[in-house]
Amino acid sequence: MAALGWLTPRRRSATARSVLAGEASAEAARKSSQELEELTPAPELPGDAEEAGEPAFPVLGDVRAAAFFDLDNTVMQGAAIFHFGRGLYKRKFFESRDLYRFAWQQAWFRLAGIEDPEHMQDARDSALSIVKGHRVAELMSIGEEIYDEYMAERIWPGTRALAQAHLDAGQKVWLVTAAPVEIATVIARRLGLTGALGTVAESVDGVYTGKLVGEPLHGPAKAEAVRALATAEDLDLTRCAAYSDSHNDIPMLSLVGHPYAINPDAKLRKHARRLDWRLRDYRTARKAAKVGIPAAAGVGAVAGGTAAAIALHRRRR
Repeated sequence: MAALGWLTPRRRSATARSVLAGEASAEAARKSSQELEELTPAPELPGDAEEAGEPAFPVLGDVRAAAFFDLDNTVMQGAAIFHFGRGLYKRKFFESRDLYRFAWQQAWFRLAGIEDPEHMQDARDSALSIVKGHRVAELMSIGEEIYDEYMAERIWPGTRALAQAHLDAGQKVWLVTAAPVEIATVIARRLGLTGALGTVAESVDGVYTGKLVGEPLHGPAKAEAVRALATAEDLDLTRCAAYSDSHNDIPMLSLVGHPYAINPDAKLRKHARRLDWRLRDYRTARKAAKVGIPAAAGVGAVAGGTAAAIALHRRRR
């Protein structure tokens, strides 16, 4: 840890939380991956892998290589936590005023194109308060239903084809997301992937306490999770690939030998071009318009959130 001597005490603390979150996520991912491997049938792949930009580098049977995919706006349009919140609202887990906040956050995420730390914190705190006292098994079961209702149709066929190319080469493929690890695991299973690294919420005797283990799996914490999993799985990161849309995931992308920018934000696109990383963009004007904002929130709330997101985005430009 001597290399971290230049960090301030506050920065050291943040780094420790990132490491804790990453290691907890890697442990949870490994525990669930064997079950996923046994239960998951090979999914029918939509679209054509070659047209989607199938990578040429996966080597057949290279067991020390794997692929890591960010979830929000990389594999799926929109943010998983907000789609999950929509599903919980439908099941009366919380009141309409909370849904208004989800609507605003979703508008921000999709239109401003910014993963704002304050909004991510608000979403995390909201989710923790909502699930506190509920059983993990209950949320897993509900997650299956919510995936069918709100997420399945938002999977990018092009990114899924990239993941399938790695699977076909005999490599493991992991989702890496700030979404709760249980929901991420549901999504990974439904896509036929190996498993998922996600935010770990504390539970005692199968019941959520309303606390996190470490911090949300976001930014540096994602890199720590990938590093921890690579060590546990005996992976060679120089032979691995990682995919993301966000500049917040540059730490994760920088760990691997084959980084990809998928549907990149402006900062990531600039960074990727400077370092000659590969880029893929599966967005179209028609698809971008399908932002998936919860309709039940009401037109006024969505319009207000959209207008504010656009206004702030313009100011930041």
